[in-house]
Amino acid sequence: MARQAKGWSPYLAGALSGLVSVGSVWVAGKYLGASTTFVRGAGLAERLYAPDVVTTLAYYIKEKPIIDWQFLFVLGIALGAFVAAKASGDFKVQLVPDTWRARFGDGIGLRALAAFVGGAVAMFGARLADGCPSGHGLSGMSQLAVSGYLAGAGFFAGGILMARLLYRGK
Repeated sequence: MARQAKGWSPYLAGALSGLVSVGSVWVAGKYLGASTTFVRGAGLAERLYAPDVVTTLAYYIKEKPIIDWQFLFVLGIALGAFVAAKASGDFKVQLVPDTWRARFGDGIGLRALAAFVGGAVAMFGARLADGCPSGHGLSGMSQLAVSGYLAGAGFFAGGILMARLLYRGK
């Protein structure tokens, strides 16, 4: 029988997320957000192979490919998730999650393709909306912006819909 993951209390995690949000504004003078970091990271990588494109492309003039506080925030998300998983005893390396395996089998090719396509669609949507769930949702809601609450509801509704479609309501 599979061991039940312990995880963190959602109340503690939510409170800590709130403190990070307040700290971000207090220390950096910026609201939380992550999607721009991936665009800037692509620009940093592209600068190695086509520096003239990066210096002339209007998008990179607006979103300069730099390592800034937001880049460190995204690294902190990965590091924090690792530390939290290790501390709670939930950490494990797994190429195919159990729920995916039960629905689609053991093949990592389909899982990798789905993860790539899902990530590309999510990033396209985040850049089209000029922000991601942390930017529009968390930061917007912390400012009591109606758009933040609408974005948050949309993120949850989209996630629930996709989960129900992928896993057939299970």
